[in-house]
Amino acid sequence: MFRRSSWVIACLLSFNAIVYPQTTPAKTITVVHAGTLLAVPGEAPKSQQTIVMTDNLITRVLDGYIDPSGIDSKAELIDLSDMFVLPGLIDMHVHLLMELGPSTRTDVLTTTASLAAMRGAQFARRTLMAGFTTVRDLGGDPEAIYALREAIKRGYVPGPRIFAAGSPLAATGGHGDVNGITPELMKLWTPATICDGPYDCRRATRYAVKHGADWIKITATGGVLSDSATGLELQMAMDELEEIVATAHGLGRRVAAHAHGTTGINAALSAGVDSIDHGTFLDDESVRLFKRKGAYLVPTMLPGHLVKNSMEGNPFFTPAIREKVRKASGASKASVKLAYDAGVKIAFGTDAGVIKHGANAEEFALMVDAGMSEMDAIRTATVVAAELLERSDELGTIEPGKLADLIAVSGNPLEKITVLEDVQVVIKNGKLIR
Repeated sequence: MFRRSSWVIACLLSFNAIVYPQTTPAKTITVVHAGTLLAVPGEAPKSQQTIVMTDNLITRVLDGYIDPSGIDSKAELIDLSDMFVLPGLIDMHVHLLMELGPSTRTDVLTTTASLAAMRGAQFARRTLMAGFTTVRDLGGDPEAIYALREAIKRGYVPGPRIFAAGSPLAATGGHGDVNGITPELMKLWTPATICDGPYDCRRATRYAVKHGADWIKITATGGVLSDSATGLELQMAMDELEEIVATAHGLGRRVAAHAHGTTGINAALSAGVDSIDHGTFLDDESVRLFKRKGAYLVPTMLPGHLVKNSMEGNPFFTPAIREKVRKASGASKASVKLAYDAGVKIAFGTDAGVIKHGANAEEFALMVDAGMSEMDAIRTATVVAAELLERSDELGTIEPGKLADLIAVSGNPLEKITVLEDVQVVIKNGKLIR
């Protein structure tokens, strides 16, 4: 029976439709003139190109400089005819809620989740201004990082689009668990994603997805910055790793494994993870597993290059941490060369947060120094990173149908990769940010 309340609602809706007719918002059309355009990293760049952006999408890429009025009478022009234009960059390993410093260990006593999100907004803006329009955040307070992810998505604050993992899955006492504090605080602060045994790790994986994780992160090995002398080798059992991967994949989530030591790298690869992050000590078996499983390496070379020179006078670096820094520093270069020469898929990552946010592009020079070509280094942060995110239909190239993310630099990064450290123009979702 048609109730009176339903009749009243129907009348009001009809009245609103008459008095306030629905209109389609006018599309925003922007034309970019690119002096040199690397539309698809891996293919040759082209000179004097026109990019047409409609709202947040790239709709056309044309030869020559096309007059905007010939495309649309209201089209606006961004003149980059004296610049090198390429896709927005992607960093596959950041920690937007923190930045390592002398007070890092005590900051947790005074920083709420809300304040962490506010500080993360500052770091997110720096990252975006450096030309990184997309990031994968692999570890931070879930409430804060998910709030920051949504705030950026809704346009409340500027920043790169975020794919976030929240709290990592780790074994009790392993890297990713709390350490170096009193037992009372350990009990209070232990994340719900710490797990032991396959069934508990199944629960933790489901818990992470329930609370908003885009990715599942495993800390398969010890970590350099854990205040415990537990080394850098395997810390999770094989049945735990396999259960996490199976559960995550069943829920439509990919898995990233923090792994430094060879035993942990190879165990995580055997379990079927989608990326190995850090990969400090690879061997020939690692390479075989990468290629057989189709996994990606995300090297994060910058911390090993920079942290060893910043330890003096910093109370964060306890004797246990210093020993691991000495062991790991410099080892990544040989592993990256081994993987690159063997054809392993490599995606760009920096571990920003351990190094300063906004300095992400300094990783490129280290990749080239390890033997990569400039073009392949750029591909790691565009085409390959988009593949790992399973967003190749949206990200990684400047082609019709893709999201309108692009950056511009003065100089040619294919000749001198360090020009990417000084990005001068940033466009994200079709909007001029910088």
